[in-house]
Amino acid sequence: MADPWPWGRWCDPHEATKPADGSALGRACAELKDKGTMPQEILRVSVLAIRRPPVTKWGSGELRPIAVLPQEPDAAAHTLLHTQDGVETWYMGGRDMVLYSGDTGHHNDNLHSGRPSVWVAMRGQDPLRAEIVDVTADPYEGEGYASDLDLMVEAVPMPEAIRARVADFIAAHHVDMPFKKRKRVPVDPNAMTAHAPRVLQPEDKWVNTPRKR
Repeated sequence: MADPWPWGRWCDPHEATKPADGSALGRACAELKDKGTMPQEILRVSVLAIRRPPVTKWGSGELRPIAVLPQEPDAAAHTLLHTQDGVETWYMGGRDMVLYSGDTGHHNDNLHSGRPSVWVAMRGQDPLRAEIVDVTADPYEGEGYASDLDLMVEAVPMPEAIRARVADFIAAHHVDMPFKKRKRVPVDPNAMTAHAPRVLQPEDKWVNTPRKR
């Protein structure tokens, strides 16, 4: 399973510290700790999905996220809302969508993409048991989920009310990071010493000795 944040299972976001050796786990834990303390906003959204009938009698139906709503309806999760021509519309339940101040650049890319979207990741094809794994406005996190073959991931249109909340969060917390071009360090000619070619000893050489007839 491809986890967009695979270190979370080993790191406590409130206890993780960056070790002196700068290991990958240490850097990941430190970033996870930063995410746990950075400003954030939680948006409660609802997920709708459609289930299409199987193409053949041997196949199974396909459950796919189709929309998110900025409010929760007066219905229990896993409720069948509508059926037309064999296509079922299900209310899958509510889910928190978390905006982190460190990800505002990603959210800004989403809003200016021409098609602002929310990525919904679900596991399972049975609408009565399927699980909402995550809902995110970060397009790069959504792409990470899409690499997991066990998940059904869809980018659904972002409702205007959610788009306004995301835009307000970006305006309040986004900081443009100046691009710094790295300068090329001049090469020290005295440090570039030519290495003498390796000279093989007679006993190290491979000799193709003709076989005796």
